[in-house]
Amino acid sequence: MISLSRTAIICLAILFSTYHIVLGLSTLDVPTSPVPTICSLVAFAVAITVSLLRPRVRRLPVWIAAFDLAVAIAIPLAVSSQLDPHASNGYATWYIAAVGTLLTIVMVRGRDAFAWAGVAFLLLQSVCWGGLGSLGPLGVVGSAVWVLAANVVMFAVRSTADDAERFAQVERVASEWRAAYDAHVVERQRRLSHTYTMAEPLLTEIVKSGGRLSAEQRTECLLLEATMRDEIRGRGLLDDAVRAAVTQARRRGASVSLLDEGGLDELGDDARGAVLGRLAEAISAADADTLIVRSVPRAEEVAVTVVGLRAAGGDDEDDVTLWLEIRGA
Repeated sequence: MISLSRTAIICLAILFSTYHIVLGLSTLDVPTSPVPTICSLVAFAVAITVSLLRPRVRRLPVWIAAFDLAVAIAIPLAVSSQLDPHASNGYATWYIAAVGTLLTIVMVRGRDAFAWAGVAFLLLQSVCWGGLGSLGPLGVVGSAVWVLAANVVMFAVRSTADDAERFAQVERVASEWRAAYDAHVVERQRRLSHTYTMAEPLLTEIVKSGGRLSAEQRTECLLLEATMRDEIRGRGLLDDAVRAAVTQARRRGASVSLLDEGGLDELGDDARGAVLGRLAEAISAADADTLIVRSVPRAEEVAVTVVGLRAAGGDDEDDVTLWLEIRGA
């Protein structure tokens, strides 16, 4: 890949512009009056200077592009008014290439419409001044080709930049997916290891006894199954204090369900610890046959809800003995 720095491109543009100015100064004796040519040279120098400022800005400000277009219109009118279209003016027609250079810069700086408007006027003015056959000898076709080439190159550059951005976005998505997958694998392995650590002693006892368990061991199996279910469905609601409170509630005969829907995922460590501490206290103090604990998505102010139910006599519905909303902040 061959690349040019911004500095090299700017220097090249300045070199071409200086060459046009030198040609104009060297042919001041050709026009009827040198004043329009001198004024045109000054306007051209100013336009080139403001167009090359702030090269890191991709697009020219509209006012600069409009000023360049005005200069590209004024210069041919001013200089050609002092030249004889039927005579051999030599390098006195420097303004054709100069305007082409200016419009090429406008095109490169992202103002296509202004550049093509300048080219259209240059073609029309040249035909009106010197006839259709003068387009080639004056270099008008060459100036138009410069602008066209700049348009094609900038279109290719923009397309390449857009493709690069899309590829970068796809790469970011792939990296995020890979990171999420790796995190999922690590979390799954960690949970499997934790589950095995909890279940291994009881499973060993089951094997040793040939499946003949005492009532106490059966109760421990049910507690273990519920604990393992908590680790899967209510992972974000658990810490050591909550685990202990849930186990205590189950040992006294309560049914406890933990449902984690991500309500604590975005909380800081301190805020999450405060919420779980309040949750552990609520579970320990609850007088209910059924406890339902659910974390609320972070769109809500409430982080966790706790509902306690006690079976009513007869066919009546269960009585609500606890309704608690724990805020996340």
